[in-house]
Amino acid sequence: MLSLLPGPLVLIISAGLTILFTALCASLILLVSLAKLLLPVPAFGRACSRLNNRFMRLWLACNALVIRLAMRIDWQVEDNTRLRKDGWYLIISNHMSWTDIVVLGHLFRDRLPVPKFFMKHELIYIPLLGLACWGLDMPFMRRYSREFLLRNPHLRGKDIETTRNACEKFRHIPTTVINFVEGTRFTEQKRDASRSRYRHLMPPKAAGLAFTLAAMGEQFDSLINVTIRYPDNAETPFKDFLMGRVKRIQVRIEELPVDEALVGDYFNDKQFKRGFQEWLNQRWQEKDEVLEGWQNSQAPLPVAAEEISSKEASKESAEANSAN
Repeated sequence: MLSLLPGPLVLIISAGLTILFTALCASLILLVSLAKLLLPVPAFGRACSRLNNRFMRLWLACNALVIRLAMRIDWQVEDNTRLRKDGWYLIISNHMSWTDIVVLGHLFRDRLPVPKFFMKHELIYIPLLGLACWGLDMPFMRRYSREFLLRNPHLRGKDIETTRNACEKFRHIPTTVINFVEGTRFTEQKRDASRSRYRHLMPPKAAGLAFTLAAMGEQFDSLINVTIRYPDNAETPFKDFLMGRVKRIQVRIEELPVDEALVGDYFNDKQFKRGFQEWLNQRWQEKDEVLEGWQNSQAPLPVAAEEISSKEASKESAEANSAN
């Protein structure tokens, strides 16, 4: 409907609706979370968490409404998974943009339990949204540089403690844990600075993922490996998304088993740590090849090739006319 309007107007309407829906759902989640905080009874807390999950699902439905109103997206999805709402799942995905959160929520909102994201600690300060994520028991991770940890060794392992506490909360209610294991959104500048071995990805961070699997591995029904690409909007996908300019989204969804090879003591078992890193790097190599294949399949012909193709087409047309 809104896709027929000018981009800036679509941006104003879609952003306004998104802010409105987010403020409404976040306020409801905050009220319930305050009640849970004031009455720290386990059974009451679990009931509040279930109610908050309903509000989260309402927010996902509102996002889906904005998507239908603002744009006509050609969803190019490769998926042969069989998922259910009453299970426990762990999703790992590459991270291209803030749009990834909306995309994952849209694709899985009717197929999986309510998603919980591992988030940067700075995001807790976003008005309403940050506190709502706190109320949903989403873990906020602090990222420390090597130099900072050398000066403050007592903070080493803080992310693992945060992961441990979050996993304990996720045990009681069916949950989808989403982990962008690269730890940051992909840009070519970040890729070069990190000396990534991949063309389209940042290096994956294995520790938090390994600890989540160690804490809840026997509870996860499976691991969902998702690859996302915005073929026409690689530079500014979130802005283009709000302006209704995203026409295609490519997604590959792969279901992997959570077996004994993925569950172990990452911090004390060197052999397991090495094997887990190799397994994750192999998944990322495959993901990079998928992204490369998508890019190559849609790459424009070089100028010389276009000229040759044009001449051949003209020649064939002339031959056909002379034959007639």
